[in-house]
Amino acid sequence: MGKVDVHINERIDDLLTNDLKIIQSDEVFSFSMDAVLLGRFSYVPPRGRVVDLCTGNGVIPLLLSTRTKASIVGVEIQDRLADMADRNVRINDMEEQIRIVHGDLRNIHTELGNGTFDVVTVNPPYLPVPNGEQNVNEHVAAARHEVFCTLEDVVRTSSRLVRSGGRVAMVHRPSRLVEIFCTMRQYKLEPKRIRFVHPRAGEEANMVLVEALKDGKPELRTLPPLIVYKNKTEYCDELMEIYYGKRDQLIEPTVT
Repeated sequence: MGKVDVHINERIDDLLTNDLKIIQSDEVFSFSMDAVLLGRFSYVPPRGRVVDLCTGNGVIPLLLSTRTKASIVGVEIQDRLADMADRNVRINDMEEQIRIVHGDLRNIHTELGNGTFDVVTVNPPYLPVPNGEQNVNEHVAAARHEVFCTLEDVVRTSSRLVRSGGRVAMVHRPSRLVEIFCTMRQYKLEPKRIRFVHPRAGEEANMVLVEALKDGKPELRTLPPLIVYKNKTEYCDELMEIYYGKRDQLIEPTVT
């Protein structure tokens, strides 16, 4: 484990079962299930280039690094989170594979280049900026609401960064699925795989995982739903394997 500074009100947690560590703070950002699911859902090539937008404290690049030897870039606009992500890379001695870029995703293509990545992943803010009072914690507000980028900004940039035939994977709210599909098609990203995530059997989905292909032909696969809890408190077997076993991805993707 690399030696880095841990600031006041920060802690070091274990990251699943991969002997990885992650610096977190309740004041700023703690990773949640949506990041874990995206990190295990997205297709990643054995080698190549991957970029994670809205990377926060760098949890998704760390998760992806357990599945690929590809070079990974994480992009984060908030100073404190970008610094935390950089330290998370260093504490895990991953500097040769993961690089954190502090910047605005809306123009990051000018630095990273157009069509230079095989895969783009993104766990964006889910909600439009509300009218009136917002969350007093600016970091939480930016994680939940489109303060620094809209859905269209995210899709536009993803399309710019990914090569033709490359993939873009996103986790979002099902209530915005039509908007997601329409915006993706506007920017030549064809949705190819989706998986709905339900808290319990019989309950409405509260997350959706979407993967699109740049310049792909229309054909959408709807994967079996993921039911998080098999009873009131116990994770389903698939999630238990993801969190505590040796499984490093959700249902095997079709990559043709």
